[in-house]
Amino acid sequence: MKFENTAVYNVDGAIRGMRNPLSSWHRSDSEWRDGVFVIGEADLILAKKLIAGGTEHRKFLRQIFVSVDITAPIYWWSEFDTYKVGTAANSTSTMHTLAKWPITPDMFERDDPAIEGDEEYWQNLCAELEKLRQKYNETEDYAYFRALKQRLPTAFLQKRTVSMNYEVVLNILRQRTNHRLREWSRDFVAWARSLPYQELLTLPEKE
Repeated sequence: MKFENTAVYNVDGAIRGMRNPLSSWHRSDSEWRDGVFVIGEADLILAKKLIAGGTEHRKFLRQIFVSVDITAPIYWWSEFDTYKVGTAANSTSTMHTLAKWPITPDMFERDDPAIEGDEEYWQNLCAELEKLRQKYNETEDYAYFRALKQRLPTAFLQKRTVSMNYEVVLNILRQRTNHRLREWSRDFVAWARSLPYQELLTLPEKE
């Protein structure tokens, strides 16, 4: 599982808008320093109060946007699709690209160290899938491509360019930090904890 090309946008706009309800812009102490937006102490105190107040009060988090390329197995994407609200994604297409390249074990999520018999399993599976791929390319008979799609395991890696906001990231951290699927508890959490402005991605002990 990989996270690439992460970018975070509009932190300054979100912090500015956070003060709109009480017209308290004059109390804002955040600023740009050497090309980096630094959240001031007074703004951070207010931000933490709003975050602790619940989703109806921390609307400003929905205005901090994140873009990232995620390469993950299909079984993980099926769980990620739970978070449809506040996210958008463009994915690579198995329909258009699956038959273009030889099918090899590195196209799948595989554990290291592997369990007994794992290497033999993947080699045999990829050989069978590759036969179907070649048959389809030779004959253009869609039945072979359909069989290839049907036999493709959910460990197949797919890349998607995902956009979401800090409210979504915070919600995922709350729900998935201790998830038994390590793609959540290890990989996604590690990426989320690498994002800037971690103070905005931390809930108080009792929300």
